[in-house]
Amino acid sequence: MDERLKNVVIEHSDDIVKMWLEEVNTHKKNDYTSTISDEMFESTNREFVNVIFSSIEKQGLSSDLDDFSERLINLGWPLSYLTDGMQVFRRVVTDFILKQSDKIDSDYFSEVLRKVDGWVDPIINRLVNEYSGSWEHIVSLQRVALQELSAPLIPVMENITIMPLIGTIDTERAKLIMENLLDGVIKHNAEVVLIDITGVPVVDTMVAHHIIQAAEAVRLIGSRCILVGIRPEIAQTIVNLGIDLGKFPTKSSLRKGFQTALELTNRRIEETQNNDEDIEKLIDSLDRE
Repeated sequence: MDERLKNVVIEHSDDIVKMWLEEVNTHKKNDYTSTISDEMFESTNREFVNVIFSSIEKQGLSSDLDDFSERLINLGWPLSYLTDGMQVFRRVVTDFILKQSDKIDSDYFSEVLRKVDGWVDPIINRLVNEYSGSWEHIVSLQRVALQELSAPLIPVMENITIMPLIGTIDTERAKLIMENLLDGVIKHNAEVVLIDITGVPVVDTMVAHHIIQAAEAVRLIGSRCILVGIRPEIAQTIVNLGIDLGKFPTKSSLRKGFQTALELTNRRIEETQNNDEDIEKLIDSLDRE
């Protein structure tokens, strides 16, 4: 019976494809595919149903399914497009087979459902696995990229570096901050490190503890930390929590922190004013030349 049902489906593939396309097309106006052009949607649907039949004929061994799903992943199509399409295919094929029989009893109905499930379920599982593996790979790459950007150490002047922090600081990120900070201090031969927390939304006991640990570790290898970007609300929170940040300097802005860093490295910023008379003399001398 298994081969007979399979032959029925293959022999009437044109009719089944037509029924499948009609039902899938009715979903386009109200779902995630509404922004896709009609030509793209139609060609993708036809390719999809052809891949389904190819997998059924080859008993799920077709590589076309993997190639097709990989292209959809790269194009950004959701997994629900494939799973919804497979559920439509399940209904259409089941209805078509049952309509071919003059007499339907419970045994025959159960056998048809079992056979169709045996075609459809392996394809769905393969598609889900393909999507899951691809997204896990993408998420892994994104996690690595975010880690590299989450705690950068930027040298801005000889012996002075800045670590701008943005977003929430959890235990895992605090460990990364510590590692990058110590490696960067050695690599750039930094005497002063400015830790800028302007972009950190909340500074609680845990965050402050991690920052203090980082500053202490930097001190142990012969450098100093300056905490900058302390907004009034963060200052109030630190005071209310009784957090002691007295072991290293704190400044409200990066500009003030950088001035302090220059002083700690025996440098300073000197402002110069251009005299209008001097500028006129310079212009006159250029004109004479």
